[in-house]
Amino acid sequence: MFKALKSKNFKLFFYGQSVSVIGTWMQKTAVSWMVYSITGSVFLLGLATFLSMIPSLFLAPLAGSIIGRYDRHKTLLFLQSLAMLQAATLALLIYFKIYNINFILALSLIQGIINAFDMTCRQTMMIDIVNDKEDLPNAVALNSTMNNFARIAGPALAGIILHEYGEDICFIGNFLSYIPVLISLLLMKMTPHIKAENKLNMVDDLLEGLDYVKKETEMARMLMMLTCSSLFVISFNTLMPVFAKDIFSGNAETFSWFESAAGIGSVLSAIYLANLKSAENMSKLMIAASLLLGCSVIVLAISNSITVALICMTLSGIGMMGQTSSINIYIQTHSSVNMRSRSISYFMMAYQGMIPVGSLIIGYVSHSLGVRTTVAIQGIICILSVLVYVYYKKHKETEEDLETCPVPYRNSKN
Repeated sequence: MFKALKSKNFKLFFYGQSVSVIGTWMQKTAVSWMVYSITGSVFLLGLATFLSMIPSLFLAPLAGSIIGRYDRHKTLLFLQSLAMLQAATLALLIYFKIYNINFILALSLIQGIINAFDMTCRQTMMIDIVNDKEDLPNAVALNSTMNNFARIAGPALAGIILHEYGEDICFIGNFLSYIPVLISLLLMKMTPHIKAENKLNMVDDLLEGLDYVKKETEMARMLMMLTCSSLFVISFNTLMPVFAKDIFSGNAETFSWFESAAGIGSVLSAIYLANLKSAENMSKLMIAASLLLGCSVIVLAISNSITVALICMTLSGIGMMGQTSSINIYIQTHSSVNMRSRSISYFMMAYQGMIPVGSLIIGYVSHSLGVRTTVAIQGIICILSVLVYVYYKKHKETEEDLETCPVPYRNSKN
């Protein structure tokens, strides 16, 4: 499971990021709590989250193009330093009791802009810090495991700190969590970066990346599948507070059960992926994970038992992680070297960029149709998208078989 850690650079990256990602989730939790505590507005609470994610939709392709031109190691050092500066600014504001919602929202937007470049750079650099390229799928899966563990541990730690010490300690903690990352990046011994020759202008660069993804038909189908899932399915998580509070007559603790169940499922899925010996059959794994996600969401929508609902949340976590990670692994292992950063940027756009838009759509639809009906529709959309994906995949394979099939020779006589 931990074979990628044999690579010293990846080991440094993994341990440094493990601390930082927990700090990031602490800050996210503290920001959400503080915004709602200050304003009492659900709209502003959603807006803060929206601003921290929406830049990926517009900036991810640009990030892929820019990062492909420069030394990824130095670029990541620069981006992590910017993120540390953003965390320091937020920590200082709250430490001095400057509870200005406009400043907080502006800093959330800045965080989103930094993340659009930072996440693309981190994913692209994965190939550079693994010695054996066959360990790349394991490295991607371990990185997913780390992120999902942080998704559980960060909010839990933030809850304790918020209750005992206050939100300023959460922000200071996130600021300090960048120190191990910067140290680990400085300790890496990277091969010198080879500057790209004949650089295209930015527009041509973006168009070249788009053409590459379109020509790689399997990659394009997977990205369309992920776009559909991020836009119409994964956002069912947005409605979990309603399930916890209104449908199952619970409280904040009940809501934490739903979040933890999804997190546990994601970790289990990531552990399974980390134990895979090769990156073959990623499309089959993606299909199975997507079907599991769709079915679990439908059962969740009609369930009247909180036990069944929590089991469904765990299964949905397995499905979501299996779907997104299998697509990520496929892109990492099948992209050409000069196109990897741009391919990954489209992955980030289809995943991180579409989720906030999906959350807005689902919030509006659930207000009109009701929560249970909306979530059931989301599950059905997930299953239908799998069927469409399989249909076009089979259709393409049939066309390729016909093209390669030898034409029998016919000897005609006049």
